[in-house]
Amino acid sequence: MMKQLLISCVVGFGLAFAAPMQSQAETLVSALSSEEVNITSNFTGTDITVFGEITRDAATVPRSGPYDIVVVVEGPPERVTTWRKERIFGLWINAHSKTYTNVPSFYAVHSTRPLQEITEDDTLEDQRTGLVNLPLAPFGVRLSSAEDRRAFRKAFLQERVDLGLYAERPDTIKLLSPTLFATSIPIPANVPVGEFKVTTFLYNGGVVLSEGHQELTVAKKGFEQFTFDLANENPALYGVIAVILALFTGWLAGVIFRKD
Repeated sequence: MMKQLLISCVVGFGLAFAAPMQSQAETLVSALSSEEVNITSNFTGTDITVFGEITRDAATVPRSGPYDIVVVVEGPPERVTTWRKERIFGLWINAHSKTYTNVPSFYAVHSTRPLQEITEDDTLEDQRTGLVNLPLAPFGVRLSSAEDRRAFRKAFLQERVDLGLYAERPDTIKLLSPTLFATSIPIPANVPVGEFKVTTFLYNGGVVLSEGHQELTVAKKGFEQFTFDLANENPALYGVIAVILALFTGWLAGVIFRKD
């Protein structure tokens, strides 16, 4: 009888101790200022605001350190070729190339502070967070050395950064309060169309506590959408129309500027 009573007390104590532990999980609620970006003839770029709140129930035990937020915006995958110039007969020309497949067409990371200060490198690698953690492998050929791989990877990333399609921006998430946050992500004029993934991570003590997911649609509208669809769905007809328009424009220019 005494043994059963002791077991019951231990089980009861364990359940009482486990209940508050289970209620310590925070929830991350995030949203976008707009879920669609429309590209028209006068589109010069825009900004998308990602904002949200860290919610906790009354039983949640406050954590010792501050929260960190990381927002990752990733465009649809595409195939990209990177060229390396070499000096041949006194001229710098594209001599060698490597093609990367299934790489993000757009990639931006915003965070409350530098990523290496938020969590360990292994965690960032698992989450594919940060430019250094993007899995890039050339398609079809094997590079001769690790140095070549690093050179082409660096060239690829630098080209995308220069185009405004890749970015890693620490200290760009504003904490409006201990639980409210917001960040503004620039969308350049040359942004590709398609479905974008927006992932928001909540960190504390180097551990991911919660994450939120949204989708952003970038689409052409009006005449731009018509020409885009025509070029992709019927390239032969698009080419014929383009040639006819070029000939007509040349003829019209000749008529206008013709000297008597």
